[in-house]
Amino acid sequence: MLGVMRFTEHELTVGLTGAAKKVLAADRRVRRKGADVDTLWDEMDRYQRFKILDSLGEQVLPVLVALPDVEVAAGTRPSYSDDEVARVVAELAGEDVGRVRRAVLVKTRTVLVQAALAAMPARLDPDALLNDS
Repeated sequence: MLGVMRFTEHELTVGLTGAAKKVLAADRRVRRKGADVDTLWDEMDRYQRFKILDSLGEQVLPVLVALPDVEVAAGTRPSYSDDEVARVVAELAGEDVGRVRRAVLVKTRTVLVQAALAAMPARLDPDALLNDS
């Protein structure tokens, strides 16, 4: 069964957390220690996680909501090309930034959104959930 793509709150939360872990893994101090990102994430207190999620949410969530609807088969994740994501990011970026800053912003947010999409759980079949009882 195929359904039009609208992200659930759970999918957005898991996707944003996945993007946050990717940002955490890119930190030079974390790479130098060779620490496991999931362990570091679990060791962070709620406020530290909130600060990362809040700052990323302002960048990633508007793009995820603005992405066009796509057909997603049960058991698969939504996928968008880098060009599709970059186009949406560029539309949301506005005209008040310089050319170079805009190019960096588009590339960075495109990578963050793709990380969030990759971290999202596979779409469940709603009919299977109702008929399994």
